[in-house]
Amino acid sequence: MAAPRKDNVKELILNATEELLEHKKLSDISLAEIAREAGISKGTLYYHYKNKNDILFDITDKYLDQQYQDLITWTEDETKDTSLHRLVKYVLERDVATADMRLHLFYDAMMGNEQIRQKLLSRYCEFAEIISKKIGERTDSVSSDYLAWLLLLLSDGLFIHKTLDNPKLDIADFIKRSERYLSR
Repeated sequence: MAAPRKDNVKELILNATEELLEHKKLSDISLAEIAREAGISKGTLYYHYKNKNDILFDITDKYLDQQYQDLITWTEDETKDTSLHRLVKYVLERDVATADMRLHLFYDAMMGNEQIRQKLLSRYCEFAEIISKKIGERTDSVSSDYLAWLLLLLSDGLFIHKTLDNPKLDIADFIKRSERYLSR
């Protein structure tokens, strides 16, 4: 008798890979291990994904698409204060809170995975563009392109220090102080 059919096999694969990535680098995870964690055969995994890069691309897209959509939803919510200083706080808090997957992407890009590097660069440009647009809607007193890139660079630095567990930097306080500074 055949095994019961599983719906959303790609979702099972992505979730299994994300769980494995909580404890290992992608380079240390085998496709067989992903299949086992997902509860599917290797053949089923290969039917949906030819290699780990393709899985990482889909995880990247899932993660970044959600972050992008959340930003749009937040900035268009008329019930919220989405002024410039609140926008800065939102971007920094959100980026720092969701940094775990980006560490894997950075690692793979730095270790020579050109496809992941290109994907990250492309998505950074998309985020810079939308953040710049949202800043431009709120003020014309600063260069929105400059501030968008400054925010992205700052959020990366903050999440690195969060990952390092830097005892000299209170990240939440730093973000609050940055918000206060911009609200003047």
